Amino acid sequence: MPHDHGHIDAASGDRRVAIAIAANGLLTVAQIVGGLLSGSLALIADAIHNFSDMASLVIAFGARKIARRPADAKMTFGYGRAEIVAALINYTSLIIIGFYLVYEGAMRFVDPPEVAGWTVVILGGVALAVDTLTALLTYSMQKGSVNIRALFLHNLSDALASVAVIIGGVLILLYDLRWVDPAITIGIAAYILWLAFTEIGGPIRTLMLGSPPDIDTDAVMDALERVDGVEEVHHAHFWQMQEHQAALDTHVVIETARWDDLDDIKETIKSRLRERFGITHSTLEFERADKKHLNADRYGHR
Repeated sequence: MPHDHGHIDAASGDRRVAIAIAANGLLTVAQIVGGLLSGSLALIADAIHNFSDMASLVIAFGARKIARRPADAKMTFGYGRAEIVAALINYTSLIIIGFYLVYEGAMRFVDPPEVAGWTVVILGGVALAVDTLTALLTYSMQKGSVNIRALFLHNLSDALASVAVIIGGVLILLYDLRWVDPAITIGIAAYILWLAFTEIGGPIRTLMLGSPPDIDTDAVMDALERVDGVEEVHHAHFWQMQEHQAALDTHVVIETARWDDLDDIKETIKSRLRERFGITHSTLEFERADKKHLNADRYGHR
């Protein structure tokens, strides 16, 4: 289906991402120092999460630049998939970080250390402000990019994690509940893992040349077979050149008596693909009905 892209120009978008990178970088340093001084693993966990978001922003920033390069002799499909690769790297990193934090949190349950609650509360408040700023910077860009959308959701969730860290610091100050710190750490880690495992499937599907998730491939095939003059469609390959570019490569069997109308039939097919299904790139191989492949698979090439 056609997509509604964001309308932020490339230069403005790059500036917003650069500001978000700088803000998250400063926050990460402050949280790590504060976590070490206060003894708060939850604060360090939130710092690592923010560092992963900063790394995601850096990778996404570079990928945005690379993705805009035109196709050349070495990359005939262009560089658009750089952003998909970046997303896969980011989600994989989040999974590793999440499991590490679960381990560290479990170890601290055995012997919860003393935690400086005021440091946790203050830095948690700063983190909440930075996460909210980053979410606002990326909000209007997130409709047009899987990476930016993921970053927006990450920073929105980071804001919620910062609220949890602040609550933990307050409980430590009021009631000396030191077990709250590792508990919050494991909670943040569980959320990181849930988020990463939920979203990593999209980039994997694209890189594995899976069919576009928002396109009903059977409906496309049926629509093509209803075009006047088309007898059968087979050997179909649906895939995504990049996030917003669905593609189709297929064989189309033309009725023998309509072979002379091939150009008109081809134009009708391409128009239907473009207007009804948002498929703007298609490679069609035509066969005469009396010379078609026998027992051909509907999908794949066998």
